[in-house]
Amino acid sequence: MSGREGGKKKPLKQKKPNKQLDEDDLAFKQKQREEQKKLDEMKQKAASKGPLGSGGIKKSGKK
Repeated sequence: MSGREGGKKKPLKQKKPNKQLDEDDLAFKQKQREEQKKLDEMKQKAASKGPLGSGGIKKSGKK
């Protein structure tokens, strides 16, 4: 038995028509891609360096 048999059936999703992109939209998307690339590069650099200094107050097991 399927859990979705009863009730109202969902309609199929309609494909959105391809809208025409103007120069502003294209420039915006290009800028977003470049920013995403920079973020990915920064993540790679941060991951390769290891953990940050974890100094500070250290808790002991005693109470």
